[in-house]
This record gives sequence, C-alpha cells and structure tokens, in this order.
Amino acid sequence: MKQKNRILVVDDDTAHRTMLHALIGGWGYEISEADDGSTAVDEVRKRPYDLVLMDVRMLKVSGTEALREIKSFNPAVPVIIMTAYSSVESAVSAIKDGAYDYLTKPLDFDKLKLSLERAMEHIQLKEENRLLKENLGISFDRRNMIGRSPAMVKLLETVALVAPSEATVLITGESGTGKELIAGAIHFNSARKDGPFVKINCAAITDTLLESELFGHEKGSFTGADRRKEGRFLQANGGSILLDEISEMPPAMQVKLLRVLQEREITRVGGENAVKTDVRVIAATNRDLKEMVASGAFREDLYYRLNVVSLNTPPLRERKEDIPLFAQNFLDMFAEKNRKKIKGFTPAAMDGIIKYGWPGNVRELMNAVERAVVLARPDYSDYIDEKDLPAIQRELPESVSPQPEETWNMPLEEVEKATILKTLESLKGNKSETARRLGITRRTLHKKLKKYGVMP
Repeated sequence: MKQKNRILVVDDDTAHRTMLHALIGGWGYEISEADDGSTAVDEVRKRPYDLVLMDVRMLKVSGTEALREIKSFNPAVPVIIMTAYSSVESAVSAIKDGAYDYLTKPLDFDKLKLSLERAMEHIQLKEENRLLKENLGISFDRRNMIGRSPAMVKLLETVALVAPSEATVLITGESGTGKELIAGAIHFNSARKDGPFVKINCAAITDTLLESELFGHEKGSFTGADRRKEGRFLQANGGSILLDEISEMPPAMQVKLLRVLQEREITRVGGENAVKTDVRVIAATNRDLKEMVASGAFREDLYYRLNVVSLNTPPLRERKEDIPLFAQNFLDMFAEKNRKKIKGFTPAAMDGIIKYGWPGNVRELMNAVERAVVLARPDYSDYIDEKDLPAIQRELPESVSPQPEETWNMPLEEVEKATILKTLESLKGNKSETARRLGITRRTLHKKLKKYGVMP
C-alpha cells in the first residue's frame, strides 16, 4: 500500500488551520498541525515531512523566520508560504529564502491543490533520481561496473566514448541484460549528469495516454484533465530521457516523436503553442528494429534518428567470465540485506551457475541468488549449494552408468573406471557433480582420475 504524503500545516488562526486540515486531508494527504513558526521548526526537526504549508504572520515566530531555519537544516523539504498581506517584496523575499511557492489569502483552492501536486511531483522525481544514482554508483566510473569479458569491456569502452557527446543513443539487447544500467552510465558520465534522468516504459502505458505522459496536456484537453500537466520531456529538460521499449510505441506516436527529435520542441495535448526542450534521448529495445522497419511496424526515418549510436548489451551466456563476479556480488548484497552469514558458493554450485544458460540474463541470476540466500538455513551451511538453485538443477543431466551387458564379465576395477568416466562425460566434465552423483568425495574422484591418467 502506497504511503500518503505528509504535510505540516502551520497557522496561528485555529479556524483556518482546521479548515485546511479537512480540505487537504480530503485530497489524500496525511496532515499534521502547528500553531507557530517555532513549533513548526521543532516538528520538522523531529520527523520527516514531504511539504510545509505555512502562514507568514504569526505571533511568536513568523513564517519567514521559520522558513529560513527549516531550510538551514533541511533544504530538501518544500515550503509553501501563504499570507493575507500580498506584496511583490514579500514574495521575492520568501522565494529567495527558499520557498517553493507563494500563495495569497483568501486561498484559491484550485491553485493550492495545483501547487501541492506540483511540489509532490518534484519530490518524487528528485527521489527517483537520488535512488537511481545511489543504486548505480552515481559517478559511473566504468571500472566499477561488473564485467571483464571481452564483450563487456568493448561495450564499456564505447560507453566512455559516447557519454560525453550529445548523440542520440539506441541500446539493444535481450531482456535482463542491463540496458537501463547502460543508459544511466551514459547520462551520469555526460555533461548533463546534474540534470534529471527521466525514464518511461513505452510498453507500460496505453496508446491514448502515452502522448500525455511524454508531452503533457492542457487543462480540459480530455476527460479527467482537471489541470495542466508537464510531460516527461519537460521534466527531463536539461537532462536525459530514456524511452524504454521504444519498439512498442504506436505508429501515430512515432510520427510525433520524430518531430520532437527534429524540431527540439513539444506541444502539449490540447495546446497550441510549441515549447522548446533541451533533452538528450536514449532509446532501448529488446526487439530487432531493422526487422520491424522492413515489415513496416516501425518508421524508417525515426529508426535512423534514434540510431545515431547503437550499443548492444550482450546476453549472459556470451560473457561467462562475468557470471562468477555477478553471482558473488549478488550473494554479498542479499546476505547483508537479509542478515545472513553466507560466504560463497560450493564448487558444484558455481560450476552449475557458469554452465547454465540463464535465458533471463542478469535479472534471472539475481533473482536465483536472492531466493537461495533467503531460503538458506543459517545452521546448515555457510555456502550456497547447487540444490539451493532449482534452475541449474533442472539443467544438470542424470549420470549414465554402463549397461549390465557391458559389465557382467568385467573386473570390478574396470566397472568402477567405466562408471566414473561415463558419468564424468555425461556431466560435461563437472567433477563436483560427478562426485556427488557417485557418492564419493571430490578428493577421491581426483585420485581415481589421476590413476586413470585422465588428469595430472
């Protein structure tokens, strides 16, 4: 269940404060009250608020004094100032001191609601960017990204060259290969790194709403449009926008996106005036856009506009050198998160992890490791075994033993040798799994193979 945004209403007029509590609470916000600026400062120090709505004139500590103090220790919280004494000077002063907005009494409730919604959208966007930067390492030094395989090294070298430019980038690759991560690496290593990084999944939004999400809309432009909305392109102004699953964009929207890329301007749904934008476009898809162009499902001119630079994220099966790095990194992360003291993987488990095809790529590997960590019994073992990874268990073939007719007249030692070698062959050289299937230790298997001259 989504947590309500918490607003602190500050006013020494009890009746006005009570009215605002009822009104704003009815809009779906959680409300707390304070009757003076000093109380407001104490409240903001004690607990987190998403927004403060505060009167200017109060008996003890004024709203402007409280604003300055709040901003001195928590500059992130937006403060909306309201006053019955409207003047240009006080408005400019409040904005200079860090106020998010300035409203005059008697309040216009539509303006108040719009101001609150804009502030919450601004907070949400900043939080998404903060989390993204935190999760992806902020600086995106390519040396900190997992990957030592030739395919990944080549990709990261290309990212390092492309990121500082202003070129539009098309990222292709199977689902779960890290296309969004690469898009983030491009943005945070560019001159736009201090600007917004806005993402939108074109497949997750209906055709009728996609235009509004991308370009915004004017109030009254369609049923339910009770206010003007800024689209993702304007939210990304000065930064970058990731158009994920670009292949799922409907033909009508492809035409409009092409115009935006050509003219560098957008027009809101229901609007007449074009608005200039300064946005770097990064597109991503798991489909072959060339084939879609050939079949008429994707515009050729848009394809070439998007495909100024093309990057392909290789699937995990083509970068097996990276699999142990990913697996251990995920294990450390989830062990810490779930307060489990797990050191690593058994040799059998790691052999299986490397040999498994991982059709879901990095995302599937991450989910498999998380499941293994969560279900691991802390009193049983400090290591994840192959039996803790159902996906690789399904891939391991059963051992093949010699048939009775092949062995009935063979010496016992030869029967043992034939059984061990055929089992090892059927498991494609996986010694740990061979030992497990035969019920012997890996060390014993080592000795016997050395005796047979199979290994030094």
